Amino acid sequence: METVTLSLDQEQVTAPAGLSLLQLAWKEGKYIPSLCAHPDLSPEGSCQLCLVEVEGEAGLVRACDVKVQAGMVVRTESPAIAAARQDNLAKILANHPHVCLTCPQREGCSRTTCSYGIPVEERCCSIFNDCEIRRASDYVGIKNDTPRYVHRGLPVVHDEPFYNLDFNLCIACDRCVRVCRDVRGVGALGTREENGHIYMGPIADTLEASGCKFCGSCVEVCPSGSLLDKVAEVPGKVETSLVPCREACPAGIDVPRYVRLIAEGKFPDAVAVIREKVPFPEVLGYVCYHPCEPVCRRGKIDEPISICSLKRFAASRDTGLWKEKANFAPATGKKVGVIGSGPAGLTTAYYLVRKGHDVTVFEAYPEPGGMLRTGIPEYRLPRQVLDKEIQEIVDAGVKIQSGCRVEDLDALFAEGFDALFLAVGAHQGSKLGVSGQDSPKVMDGVRFLRRVNLGEKVSVGQKVAVIGGGNVAIDAARAARRLGTREVTLIYRRSRTEMPAFPHEVEEAIHEGITLEFLTAPVSVLSTNGNLRVEFVRMELGEPDESGRRRPVPLAGSEYTREFDAVIAAIGQRPEIPDHFQVSLGKGDILEVHRDTLKTNRERVFAGGDAVSGPASVIEAIAMGRTAASVIDRSLGGDGNIDESLVDSEDTNSFLGREEDFLARVRAEMPTLSLAERLTGFPLVELGLDEKAAMAEASRCLRCDLRLDLAPLPHPPARWLEFTAEQVALVPEVEGVFELLDEEKNVLAISGTPNLRQSLTEKLQENSPARYFTFEEEPMYTQRESELLQQYLQQHGEMPGGGASDLDDLF
Repeated sequence: METVTLSLDQEQVTAPAGLSLLQLAWKEGKYIPSLCAHPDLSPEGSCQLCLVEVEGEAGLVRACDVKVQAGMVVRTESPAIAAARQDNLAKILANHPHVCLTCPQREGCSRTTCSYGIPVEERCCSIFNDCEIRRASDYVGIKNDTPRYVHRGLPVVHDEPFYNLDFNLCIACDRCVRVCRDVRGVGALGTREENGHIYMGPIADTLEASGCKFCGSCVEVCPSGSLLDKVAEVPGKVETSLVPCREACPAGIDVPRYVRLIAEGKFPDAVAVIREKVPFPEVLGYVCYHPCEPVCRRGKIDEPISICSLKRFAASRDTGLWKEKANFAPATGKKVGVIGSGPAGLTTAYYLVRKGHDVTVFEAYPEPGGMLRTGIPEYRLPRQVLDKEIQEIVDAGVKIQSGCRVEDLDALFAEGFDALFLAVGAHQGSKLGVSGQDSPKVMDGVRFLRRVNLGEKVSVGQKVAVIGGGNVAIDAARAARRLGTREVTLIYRRSRTEMPAFPHEVEEAIHEGITLEFLTAPVSVLSTNGNLRVEFVRMELGEPDESGRRRPVPLAGSEYTREFDAVIAAIGQRPEIPDHFQVSLGKGDILEVHRDTLKTNRERVFAGGDAVSGPASVIEAIAMGRTAASVIDRSLGGDGNIDESLVDSEDTNSFLGREEDFLARVRAEMPTLSLAERLTGFPLVELGLDEKAAMAEASRCLRCDLRLDLAPLPHPPARWLEFTAEQVALVPEVEGVFELLDEEKNVLAISGTPNLRQSLTEKLQENSPARYFTFEEEPMYTQRESELLQQYLQQHGEMPGGGASDLDDLF
């Protein structure tokens, strides 16, 4: 690559030929203001703020236009440059609200009310505290004779999906048009004119009619607030609102990436992405409750992407590509025992063995899998799928001893185990709590499903009542139908709205002929002549209980009786913890652990999964298993890092292209077994997407993550000083406010003081973790401290240092 050497602000620098002066400045970490340039876009030059001096050139030149040349002498700051930039900024601000930029009370102001009586349309917008125009204006400086902004009466649009559009704020920088046309290849935005005013907007009446794909890139590059996300970013957590599917996954699976790879036909790569976070990709494809789907942004347009079905499809096409980059640490000589082989236990074991530890899993039941095997019927999760993924864990080096119930942890420590992880699940079903509950024909749902799933012969008769409204109740009811029961009635004490069972599973139960009765609860069970006479009472919903659901209250005089051949109680479950474990238990016999470390009250004993959380989901158990593996590894001297990359990082194809049918594509429908076929036994009900359907479904993705791949814009230089005695000694002994920052420039403290140097010296002597500081002289330091703290709180959602204890004082 050809390079040239030139002088930039009296420093000799080398740059690739063809680079613009603005790009060179960005490369060298020098700030040149610009409101139309962007690292990912071709130059446009409309803002006229990037002016610089080039020796030998008459007048000032735009840094975005001029290419570097050998021997060139460039100055980015001078009185002439400053004056010209201010003149050009004034022209921009004449057509953009700016009164808040010069307001003496701007810090921490909500802009909802104004003590100066400035009309709302003249105030700055909601991104004021993170505004590119504000940063540029603060750097360039606003002239006193800058014209007052006059509202232009342009359209303000609030009925588009995802975005609010206020064309009165547009400064015609053209960034949105260029990123949509040149980077994404969609071309949904263009130049518009109204009442003599030029602004950027959709090329048709609406974004949808314009061919918009709602990737959000236009909002990402907009400097003015003309295009804004409707859902405000969570301070410090941009992805929570912008890429909610990835954030909603308890295990942190990179959902957009594997969906994109499926759309591109790269199925083994997609599996590798999933396996970077979980050892059960195909199991999750069958049984995950997919919290990613309800938050999928495509659902705001029509229906969410069928993320879980896509995971299952990709996992079924696994070629083992991920194994090529799966690394195993050298043996550490440490032994870890895992009690329980459910998803939490096996996940913990898998990642610990990958970290070089010797891991043995002890399982009380005849086969490993925990609730994956004993709790989930085969019509939802084929056993060969579960067996295959458990075998991968065994192949990684995990030893599993099935049919081995552990009763005493001390015995394992005596065998040389260095740490133990309790993942015993919640296999004990709760009783009904009514007279007659101990009848042989009254069984709990967990035990019923366990017997069915382990292949025992189970007979429940032709008329069965299932008590409960959760997933265990639904699985038990559907399993009973498959055992030949003609009449299955599910009875729940609340309404359908309050049912904790997954709505899709409830619909399937109804489709299979199961009757649902709500606001009903059992009162007693009486065995007569081989049948069960169950007395029920009608309920009504009262005030909310601790779960947030309305508490059911019996209706006096509403009792009635019905006969059943069997009753299955699925009203809850709890762990069975042997007394000899000597661990602290909480409500419902769950194991008490430290929230972050998963440590129990016993040294070297950790716990997780349903035994800690209570009955939860498979993905939540896996996520807790990942946490457990990390903390246990650290306790054994490791670094606790279990993150990995199992597929080469490819250059993301940022070009979307224009597709007129994109928003018309409907969600792929999962093919299912006919009702007659599914009730003959336990065959798989949901048959899976084929390749054509899966790729079409993946192509519906809005690619919300793409906007985060856009290059960050350079910010004006922060005037941070190193927090040293030498620098503090130069601070004046006057009133003011100082900020302390850590190594990564995170604000640790904002504090007003009557003596800046004295207070900073005291902080130095406290061995503060601060590495940088800044200060400003201010006689009204208390007021200024409050303003800065409120501004920080608005931007970050918490006080400096992550604290909340000072909020009462602040307000």
